[in-house]
Amino acid sequence: MNNKDVRRGANIYSKPVLGFYDLLVVRLSNTLAWRCPSRLMLDQYNRFLGQEHLDVGPGTGWYLIHAHLPERNRITLMDLNENSMEHTGFRLAGMPTAGTRPAPRAVTGNVLEPIPEHLGNFDSIATNYLFHCIPGTWETKSEAFGHLADRLTDDGVLFGGTILGHGVRHNTVGKGLMALYNRMGIFHNRDDAEAGLQQALERSFHQTSVKVVGTVAVFNARQPRR
Repeated sequence: MNNKDVRRGANIYSKPVLGFYDLLVVRLSNTLAWRCPSRLMLDQYNRFLGQEHLDVGPGTGWYLIHAHLPERNRITLMDLNENSMEHTGFRLAGMPTAGTRPAPRAVTGNVLEPIPEHLGNFDSIATNYLFHCIPGTWETKSEAFGHLADRLTDDGVLFGGTILGHGVRHNTVGKGLMALYNRMGIFHNRDDAEAGLQQALERSFHQTSVKVVGTVAVFNARQPRR
């Protein structure tokens, strides 16, 4: 996999872009283009967040700062873009409950490569709106699920959401954004279908769940295959 292709999607998150990301993506695109309200992804955070949590591709940290974080939980942020991790870390530090938990760790990393063992294992791992930005087919993207499974505790849970490009009906706004983002190299999801995601998850986990809402596949997985 060309490392430039992998980094292209992450590089879009400049500091100015992060400034209007919540309005453009969380509030507008999720509802108008992808037809999957942000509260559905937030609900997954509230259901699955554990004491040791890894957030891969945290964006602006919107879901983390609006979630009901467990007391004294530790959050690790992982991304190829340091702006995103700095922005999220700053928002987490400003929360009223920040003093009840360790400061978040920031790790620059590519999910298509093994995640460093020294980080330990996690009770929960979130990959929200990550996989439609990863280049390649589900065959390639499934490697990431394997790396994530390696860092999940036996009773932990992986969860997230990804925008599908195939087998779903995009409205006019969604079609326009899909074409634009794929042309710019921000998205790589023209051929991403629900069945491919399900198969990719099943390669690394015994228990999986995928639900399509609008054009978004909301998923979770448990019991890593060792």
